[in-house]
Amino acid sequence: MAEAAGTIGRHNRWSLEGMTTLVTGGTKGIGHAVVEELAELEASVHTCSRNEAELNECSCKWKIKGLKVTGSVCDVSSPSEREKVMKQISSLFDGKL
Repeated sequence: MAEAAGTIGRHNRWSLEGMTTLVTGGTKGIGHAVVEELAELEASVHTCSRNEAELNECSCKWKIKGLKVTGSVCDVSSPSEREKVMKQISSLFDGKL
């Protein structure tokens, strides 16, 4: 029971409700953990990955968990792909990132 109470208190204290975030490489490792942490703190999260299959798999899991996460396929080493994803994010979040 203490864990549940700690989680509730943490969310009240650390709520990111109304904030929007971008996490690159959010389907694996540290990026994946950051996506989930931000979404659990009520931020709207957008993530990108070079691998569409991994992005789709993670998106399904996040949806089941009730997390607000959107995603797109993007190789952030490509200037044109970075520009494309930033336009997409601007559209999704009304220019707020």
